[in-house]
This record gives sequence, C-alpha cells and structure tokens, in this order.
Amino acid sequence: MAEPVERPSLRPSDPWGRLKVLKNRHNGSYTWQVIAGSATLGLVVAAGAVLAAGPWDNGQRKAERALAVTADRTGGAHHGRPTPDGPRPAPSAPAVLPALGTTTHDAPQDAAALRDTLAPLIGVPELGDKVAASVIDTATGKQLYGNGATTAMTPASTIKIATTTAALSVLGPDHRIATTAALSPDARTLTLVGGGDPTLSKAALRSMAADVAKALREDDRRSVRLTYDTSRYTGPVLHPISPNDNIAPVTALMVDEGRLNDTDRGPAKRTDDPAGDAARAFAAQLRKAGVKVTGTPREARPADRARTVATHRSAPLAALVERTLTNSDNDIAEALARQTAIAKGESADFAGARRAVTRELKKLGVPVAGAHLADGSGLDREDRVTPALLTALLARAADPDRPGLRPVLTGLPIAGFSGTLGDRYRDGSEGTGLIRAKTGTLSRVNSLAGTVVDPRGRLLAFAFLASGSLSATEAEPALDALATALARPAR
Repeated sequence: MAEPVERPSLRPSDPWGRLKVLKNRHNGSYTWQVIAGSATLGLVVAAGAVLAAGPWDNGQRKAERALAVTADRTGGAHHGRPTPDGPRPAPSAPAVLPALGTTTHDAPQDAAALRDTLAPLIGVPELGDKVAASVIDTATGKQLYGNGATTAMTPASTIKIATTTAALSVLGPDHRIATTAALSPDARTLTLVGGGDPTLSKAALRSMAADVAKALREDDRRSVRLTYDTSRYTGPVLHPISPNDNIAPVTALMVDEGRLNDTDRGPAKRTDDPAGDAARAFAAQLRKAGVKVTGTPREARPADRARTVATHRSAPLAALVERTLTNSDNDIAEALARQTAIAKGESADFAGARRAVTRELKKLGVPVAGAHLADGSGLDREDRVTPALLTALLARAADPDRPGLRPVLTGLPIAGFSGTLGDRYRDGSEGTGLIRAKTGTLSRVNSLAGTVVDPRGRLLAFAFLASGSLSATEAEPALDALATALARPAR
C-alpha cells in the first residue's frame, strides 16, 4: 500500500485559493496587489457560494489542485505528474453566482421548472425500465423533485454514503483503528492482534517489529513464537459474491486489503488467507529486526496478562471515509460497517453491521423505511435504499451543526477530476468540476448520488437510482446528464 491518505481538513478553507497580499511602497503610498490562486473566476465564486451555504471543504480549489497534480485519473490521495491523457480543465461557470437568498433572471424559480427540466432526461431508455430520484435543498430539507423518491431499490455502491455516515456519527472523524502486538508474561509468545484495519501496510509491520525487538531486548530475549488473533470480527469472512477481485475475505487482520499486486484501489487478485499472510509478513519483518521467530505463525488469542509492546493506528476515520467514497473502496467500507457494529454493541459480522448502521441512521432522523443494508459496500444485490434516504444523509453531512459528518461530502468524487468520476464528464461537459457524487454500478444497476450548487447558489443533494439498464456505458452518461441539469440555468 502506498503512503497513508492525508488527513482531511474539518473546517472550510479559503475559497479564494490562499490569496497572497503583497505590499509595495511607491511615492510614500502603498500599492496592494492581490494574486489569486484560482484557475477560473467562475469556479472560485461558485465555491464561495457553497461555503456561505454551509460546510464545504476545499470545493473547486480541491478540484483544480487535483487537476494540476494527479497522474491517476482515479484520483484519491496519491498524486504524481500529469499525463497528456489526464483530466481536462473544468470550464468556467457561465456566470458569477449571486449572493445567497437572491435569484437570477434565468434561474429556475420553483419545483415545477426543475420537474420540466428533468422529466425528459429521466425517461430515457438508457437508464433501463425503472428509475427513482430525489433532489432536495440541503439548507431547508425541502424536496425540489421526486420520482419514486421513497421507492427502495438496489443502490450498488451509493450505499457507502449510508455506511460512512453511520461510522462517522458513531465513532467520530478522529477515530483510528489499532493493530497491536501482545507479548506473553514469559516473553516467549508474541501475538499480532488484528483490529480491523484493511489499510495496514508492510511499512507499518516493519515499525511494529522494531518496537517488538526493542521490548524483547529489554527482557533479554531474542526469539519468540508468533501467533495471530482475528477474533475482533465474527461470522463468515466471505462476502456473498466471493471469491471476487472487488473484495478480500472480511477479516480483522490483513495487509494492503489482501491484494496480490501493488495496487491500492480498484479490482485486483486477492489472497484467500489475508490474516495468515499478514502474520507471515510480520514474521519476516521481525527477523529483519533481529528477532528469531520459531515455528510457523498460527492463529490464537493472546495469553492471559499479555502486555502490548507495539501498536499501529490507521489514518483517522475521516481520511478512511474519504478514501472509501473517492475510490469506492469495498474493503474499507466493510471494515467501517463492522467498526460501527462493535461500537454499538452488535456482533462484528454482516448481520450485526446491518443492525448497527440501521440503528444509527434512525438516530440521525433520516427515512429508513424500506431500507435493507445487507452489507456495507453495496456489492450485495439484496441491498435496498430509497433516493430519499440518500439525499437526507447528504443533507445531514452538509448541516453546519454536524461538522463531524463533513468527510462524507469532501470524499465524494469530483466530476472529471477524481476517483470514480475521474473519467466521466469529459469532452467539455457543463458538469465538470461542479458535481460531487458517489457512483454505483452492478450488472443492470446504475446509480449516482451527490451534491451540486444550482444557479441560485443553493447546495442541492440528489440521488438517481436506475435498474434494468443494458449497458453501464450508456446508463452512466444518462445519469451524468441528470446531475448536470441541476447545475445549469433553466432554458
């Protein structure tokens, strides 16, 4: 796994791209020069309008920065030099947005105008035989458009919005998942204890091994037997669709999401024994640190009165949430669902996670009628949510009184720039850089849920769920057109 995801900011940043003021003396007077870091004035002002409406971390500035540094069109936290086929610059906004609370001459004035705009787009055959939708004003919670908004449908990966919101609500954005090494009282047996961090890396194991070696030297020991503990999670380790390149066995101990190559996102061949592989990798690091490991690592719980001699903590939950949403990371999503279950006193398995997440959503006051959260990732076709649930969750994340939920918004992929929207909204699309949304794709199921600023300066939350489509390559542009229509003035 590459270096950990950078911890996100939990407060709005300077919408003007860190303006720099230079002061020069000329004939006894001072001349002020303001240098703006934005690429386009329209996008910057749009970001400023969102900041005024509610919490919005980095907005268009983040999108522009991603364009400047990303070499990987899937985006996320790992950047390099741009490539000729990388994302194209977002077009300037068609006009400077008015102050919040005012209207423009050509902006939609009511829900009827929005309905007229979306009606021909939502009925296209590319979306399949069933489409449900919800669009709300996040500041008021008012539904501006609904088409089967309370109809429960298969959400695919947009269910990750529910998973991550519940995890943040229960655990908080600063929570970290700990992996530990416990040494028996006689210093003869060392146990690697999995805490449920799927992002645990070989570098982290190397650091832990160094700490273990130091502790053993203090006990005048040079060798240990190694065991490993996965008991923090219970129930089946295989997802219903497993084995599958989209997810590893769900266990409390794994390294680099059980990937058998050097990728850190997207499909990849996975090990069928993540915990055993992690233990063997730890044994190798212990040997490099000068510790002799006797025998083969075996699964066992720590000895009574064992003491912790090494600890590694994951990136903050806020960063894990952002990575989950940006890259549609199934392994982290399932881990967050189980961490939520543990915190709520439920069993750390698929069933316990379903109960825990659902209970927390009810606590947040969102409409859960008809919802069935069979897993945390959206890979299970038994999942059901309504568009109204998804838009309500996005509105909660935009609530100024709930800053701890903000990573749900900042983690959403940016149209044409990052994550699973990095290769969409191309060829001069009006939505490029203006839409942030979670994608969802299964066979004959396509979905899109996120946020956009409308021409009146309102932050809208939308969810479009479609089923029965024959081709994702046809359904995705149709979904993108719906979201783009929310961002442009009525014609």
